[in-house]
Formats: sequence, C-alpha cells, structure tokens
Amino acid sequence: MSVKLEEYKKVQEKDVFPEIETGNTVKVTQIINGKKQFFEGLVIAKKHGKGMSGTITIRKVIDKVGVEKVFPLHSPTIEKVEITKAGRARKSKIYYIREKTKKVARKKIK
Repeated sequence: MSVKLEEYKKVQEKDVFPEIETGNTVKVTQIINGKKQFFEGLVIAKKHGKGMSGTITIRKVIDKVGVEKVFPLHSPTIEKVEITKAGRARKSKIYYIREKTKKVARKKIK
C-alpha cells in the first residue's frame, strides 16, 4: 500500500470504542449536519474486526417495524458508542432475531 494511504488510516482510526459484542444493546451518537442523532438497538452482527473496514449492524423496532443500520466503526460522523445493556449471544451473527417476537428474542440472547 502507498504511504499516503497508511497515513490516512492512522489519522482516521479511532481507538475509543468499548468491547462491542453481538447481543449487546448499544447507543450510537452520530453527528449529521451539525446535529447529534442517536440510534439505540441490539447488535446483531459485527464484521471485519476492529480495523478500518470494521462495521456493526444494529437493529431496533420502531412502531412494529424492524429497522437495521450498518455503522462503520471508524466513520468521522460517529462520535461515540456506548453499551447500555450487556447481552450474551451464542452465535456471532444473530440474524434469527428478525423473525422472533420481542419477548422470545430477549430470552434467546440472555
């Protein structure tokens, strides 16, 4: 890789994130157009590790409709990620939660 790319990665890379695991409930603070926006939900997938291409997929239900967002961990728009509730999942990708009701999903994750 080129030297400029390596320098860019060092500048952009953040190391302030807590240890995010699948099954945790997290709150992501994002700055869009100068305003803070929050997205709180369940981490259903974590991909590509902690490197520059690392992402987390968060799911929450709004008015009986499931909403999922993929957040790049080292995006300049993400201010912070807080773990609000620790959960424990047996699998690394818990996509099966999409078909479960809220009560059944909580039992599966604990």
